[in-house]
Amino acid sequence: MITDFKGKTAVLTGAGSGFGLECARIGARLGMNLVLVDVQQDALDKAAAEMQAAGAPVLARKVDVSNAAQMEALAQAVQERFGAPHLVFNNAGVGSGGLIWENSVRDWEWVLGVNVMGVVHGVRLFTPMMLGAAKKDPAWRGHIVNTASMAGLLNPPNMGVYNVSKHAVVSLSETLYQDLSLVTDQIGASVLCPFFVATGISQSHRNRPGDLAGEKPTKSQLVGQAMTDKAVGSGKITAFDVAQKVFDAVAANQFYIYSHPKAIGSVQTRLEDILQARNPTDPFAGKPEIGAALRKALRAD
Repeated sequence: MITDFKGKTAVLTGAGSGFGLECARIGARLGMNLVLVDVQQDALDKAAAEMQAAGAPVLARKVDVSNAAQMEALAQAVQERFGAPHLVFNNAGVGSGGLIWENSVRDWEWVLGVNVMGVVHGVRLFTPMMLGAAKKDPAWRGHIVNTASMAGLLNPPNMGVYNVSKHAVVSLSETLYQDLSLVTDQIGASVLCPFFVATGISQSHRNRPGDLAGEKPTKSQLVGQAMTDKAVGSGKITAFDVAQKVFDAVAANQFYIYSHPKAIGSVQTRLEDILQARNPTDPFAGKPEIGAALRKALRAD
């Protein structure tokens, strides 16, 4: 829980766009020190310039969050510049779809590397720093927010590799919450589970590293990309709306953060499937026309 953000330090991965950028803007307005982290240099430079113009002290670093050595160097730079961060937003993420057996080894390595190991590195490196600061000062407060997805609570078809990565983030975050409660009352944790919001993640292949370059997309991957683009483009909730929910949750020590609370009904259905040992419910039961369109597209010659 953090109720007064002024003068506090925030580390934000994926800060060049989407939720990370909007959280940086809120942090700047609240008087925070900002550590901006992104793999896309031009977006990072633009974000850093904007936050500096707003008067925020900024440390900007181009980092591949899946790379342990780069993240370790980042943590050291943060410690030297600002000390232990008060808010860590492990937000960087990438998306990939398609039928689960059609994802290549490189697809798995890329998505799990960024979406899972990026969060792992953020937790393993910054949590000890935060615990050290809390031990020295009983008034010190900190919070860690990990970006998962509604895909971490559900299992929508044709996006298996992404689902797996986000379920891992939910599990990691729930465990982090419980583990922190064993050793301190000064540091909280939250997991962000957004639905379809325009953030740029649907175009994340633009930053895919050359050594993990994808192969020619399969039909299911092309269909999945088109459907995701349409869903994201039609969304009414903005990245700023979600960023404000993040800060509100940190102030209230709220663990689960949802961009679309009405989507929780599908989570309840899934949990009832599990409790009753029944086969998974059709995810398109509420909008059968979407399921019909997907099946038609995938079964077409």
